[in-house]
Parts: sequence; C-alpha cells; structure tokens
Amino acid sequence: MSEEFKIIIPARYDSSRFPGKPLADIHGKPMIQRVYEAAVDSGAEEVIVATDSPKIGMAAEDFGATVCMTLEEHNTGTDRLIEVVDKMEWGDETIVVNLQGDEPLTPPAIINQVATNLLRHEEADCATLYSDLDTDDANDPNIVKLVTDANGFAMYFSRSVIPYVRDTDDATLNNLKYKRHIGLYAYKVGLLRVLRHMSPCEIEKAEKLEQLRLMWHGMKIHAAKAASIPGHGVDTPEDLERVRAAIAPSY
Repeated sequence: MSEEFKIIIPARYDSSRFPGKPLADIHGKPMIQRVYEAAVDSGAEEVIVATDSPKIGMAAEDFGATVCMTLEEHNTGTDRLIEVVDKMEWGDETIVVNLQGDEPLTPPAIINQVATNLLRHEEADCATLYSDLDTDDANDPNIVKLVTDANGFAMYFSRSVIPYVRDTDDATLNNLKYKRHIGLYAYKVGLLRVLRHMSPCEIEKAEKLEQLRLMWHGMKIHAAKAASIPGHGVDTPEDLERVRAAIAPSY
C-alpha cells in the first residue's frame, strides 16, 4: 500500500483576535513558514499553503512554498480545503492532512502518524489524534473530549466530560483515562467532496464541533493516541509569546 499523502495549510490574514497572525515573526521567520517546515519534515509528497491573502501568498512563495489562492468567503478551513482539492484535481483516494497555519509547534511525527493511520484503516473516512487528559481538566468546556470503541474509532466528541462517572466510589474507575482531542485531521479527498453537501446537524450546532456532522451522517473517524504532544497554538498575541519562548532562536 502506498503511504503517500499531501498537506494543505489553510491560512487567513483576517482574525478577530489576532489579524495577520500567519505573518507574525518567530525568531526571524513568519509563523506560516514554521508551520510549512514542520509539514515538509513530516514526509508529505506535497505541501500547499491555501490562503485568501496576497500578503500571505507572497510571503509563502518567498520561502519556497506552493500557494493556492482561495476565495475569501469560506466559513471554515475545511471549506478552503475542498476548494484546493478541486483545483488540484486530486483523486478521491488521495490522503490530505489539514494542518492549521497557526500551529507552528506541531511535531512532524504526528502529521505523518495521522496520515498513516488513515491509510492503514481502509474502513475509516478520516483520522485524528488524542492525548491523555487529567481528571482535573476534564470538565473544561474549552477542551474537547472523545471516547473511542475497541477498534479505535470515535464514538463521540464533546465539550462536556465523557465518559461521565456515575459511581465515583467504584474502585475499577480509579485509572480511567480521559482523552483530549488534538485537532489534526487526515481526510480522504472523496470525503471532502461529499462533506460540502452534508447539512449541519443539531449536535454539531450544540457542541460547535464540525466533526460531529461526519458522525451524524455515518462517517467513521479513526482516533489514535498521539506519538508526541503538540505545543501551544496561536490564537492571541499572548500565545505568540509562549511559542517564541518554546522555539530556540536560530542565531
């Protein structure tokens, strides 16, 4: 079986909390370049930066990336992915990893891992990852939790604590491990083309979790424990300072 895969990096200039963040400097390189370099190091056969911003497009071309200019009106990064795969005319069995342009601390190993997991589980429509979650953090609605079945397929994702422990004095549950979802996905291109026609469902709207739309419509999501834990993503200028502190200057 071929283990080739591609990566698309959606990158928007406009952001309510941090406009222009893909171009934010991290020790002499724009953040989007740090993300691109992690993508290249993962072993992908092709990496594309997908953006609606000429500024981001020019910056990406300057450091050697392939750029696909996309429409401004996309509501989600997934919509941007769908436009790219159509423009590239990739076949339905092509594996594409969606790597967000504000995740410069993503280990290349887990990018490869999520793509390989999808390739090796033919019954899966897409694949994702998780890490262990401390019990003290399980009630945080900002942390997405999931439960999986015996074969490693997701049963549900939620902002609520799942599974809920009814009998807290049950000694058999002392070692219960909650799962924190890591928002890194590998898709089959055929699924992306079908996704555009899938209507949002009530549980997706309630939880504000797009992956629940896939499950509602019968798609199977493989979920595995990540081989390593990604560092902090960048949503705010404060996050950027944390990332700068985590990356050693190259001078």
